[in-house]
Amino acid sequence: MTAEYDGAAVLGSHVESDDPVAGARARGAAVAQFFLGDPQSWAAPAVLSPGGAEALRAEAVRCGVGLYVHAAYVINVASPNNRIRIPSRKLLQQTLDLAAQVGARGVIVHGGHVTAADDPAAGYDNWRKAVDGIALPVPLLVENTAGGQFAMTRFLESIARLWEAVAASPNAANLGFCLDTCHAHAAGLELPGLTDRLRAITGRIDLVHANDSRDAAGSGADRHANLGQGRIDPAALVEVIATAACPALVETPGDPPAQAADLAWLRARLSRA
Repeated sequence: MTAEYDGAAVLGSHVESDDPVAGARARGAAVAQFFLGDPQSWAAPAVLSPGGAEALRAEAVRCGVGLYVHAAYVINVASPNNRIRIPSRKLLQQTLDLAAQVGARGVIVHGGHVTAADDPAAGYDNWRKAVDGIALPVPLLVENTAGGQFAMTRFLESIARLWEAVAASPNAANLGFCLDTCHAHAAGLELPGLTDRLRAITGRIDLVHANDSRDAAGSGADRHANLGQGRIDPAALVEVIATAACPALVETPGDPPAQAADLAWLRARLSRA
């Protein structure tokens, strides 16, 4: 392993939406990811913590907590279906705008998919149109996904097609990548050396979702496990975080103490990387 960890990894967790800063502090997290409302809803995003966007931004600065926003799961800007794609772009723009108000470092969004009846090229072109047409007041971090033969970001080849499609956009410089270790494992991607292979495609990795997996490699199943308790080789998982050289956060099961234990597990192993 050619680790790039320098002893100063920024680690965090996905936390409750009603008070992200308190959630981060309960876990000993330096960064916190949260939803702006119900992730399964098309409703406009909202800051659920007391005092709204300005208060959350001020509290995060005061406590030294970096914020990330995860966009709603329903968003699929790749879809050829107008009834999905158009509301997806609207909701994504609303999320980006509100994320900027809270001082978020970025918005994470899943890569989306087309159906078996669609030409995948249409999905990549829809991504190009979306990146061209939306304002990016904060970086938009596209996340790799675990399953689906027609997903835009499951395989390295599909990620390469997406990046090729958006490369000429004037907004391309503000489009980043979020690497989820459980999703990569479930997609059948080899974790050792993965960060180098991804950087060769995207030029960057901005955030890691450090998750173990309940299922076997290549299963396509997006079921997270606590670190060291799933099916991912611990050394390979640690290598990804070490060589990504960017903030990493857990989206693992359990309450704040369980996720704090995952962060402690990761810190201990990174210190030996």
